[in-house]
Amino acid sequence: MAVTAAMVKELRERTGAGMVDCKNVLVDVDGNIERAIEVLREKGLAKAAKKAGRVAAEGLVKEAISSDKKQGAIVEVNSETDFVAKNDQFIKFVAQVANIVLENDLTTVEELKALPWPDDTSKTVGDILTEKISVIGENLTLRRFVKMSTNGTIVAYTHGGGKIVAMIDMAGEGPKVEEVGKNIAMQVAAANPQFISKEDVSEETIAKEKEILLTQALNENAIAAKPKPENIIEKMVEGRLGKELFKEICLLEQDYVKEPSLTVEKYVVQELKNKDAIRAFVRLETGEGIEKKSENFAEEVAKQING
Repeated sequence: MAVTAAMVKELRERTGAGMVDCKNVLVDVDGNIERAIEVLREKGLAKAAKKAGRVAAEGLVKEAISSDKKQGAIVEVNSETDFVAKNDQFIKFVAQVANIVLENDLTTVEELKALPWPDDTSKTVGDILTEKISVIGENLTLRRFVKMSTNGTIVAYTHGGGKIVAMIDMAGEGPKVEEVGKNIAMQVAAANPQFISKEDVSEETIAKEKEILLTQALNENAIAAKPKPENIIEKMVEGRLGKELFKEICLLEQDYVKEPSLTVEKYVVQELKNKDAIRAFVRLETGEGIEKKSENFAEEVAKQING
């Protein structure tokens, strides 16, 4: 029987095994999918399918930067446990994937998974991921990646051994720019801003935050011993927007973590004489936004033992 692409796809979806392994086994068993599943299980290549339902919320984020510092990439690969995230084999895999992203123009994770693996071009990135799941024994997820390009300088900072990576696009070049960029990347990793400056914040965001602050202020005013007029409350809210909201979400407005007497903007101007030196930033944190399952450790061990 001729092996079709549809048959390979079905076998891969049912087993989680690599595309090449699925095709080869189907050829060996003359297209018998049920027998192919048995063969893959016998070879240990279908293990990944049993683990695919587990929540992978730990893992690593890793960066790669080109030698000329004009391009940078960050990838996040998740594992089930922090223990695996410290595994040398896993760390090497994530670093290799980061380099693959750096060297290719990609828009989706699926495109990344379909690329050939540099050490064995007969296999794809997705195939190698599936193999790692079988060998390591945990569900692993290639979750997301970002890539930056510039005519200035790309600088990155990694926190917590790969828990957080912040990457900055800085205007200009040279050791001073790299030093300031590294410090700004540390700021982004620590303070997690959403925008560079106040000008980047949308009117919609400001209006929503103003509404929240106004409601809070009016509620507080309603139970105050000496309530203030509503127009005074509105002016107070405007002041709180500048002091609280923008300082929280805007990088340039934040207190500089290494010298709190300065804002980030004042630090950048002091060092580089250019308030527009920070052109873009991105921050990835491992497991961010993933709902983690809370399980009894003894029960989890029992599950592992019982298969």
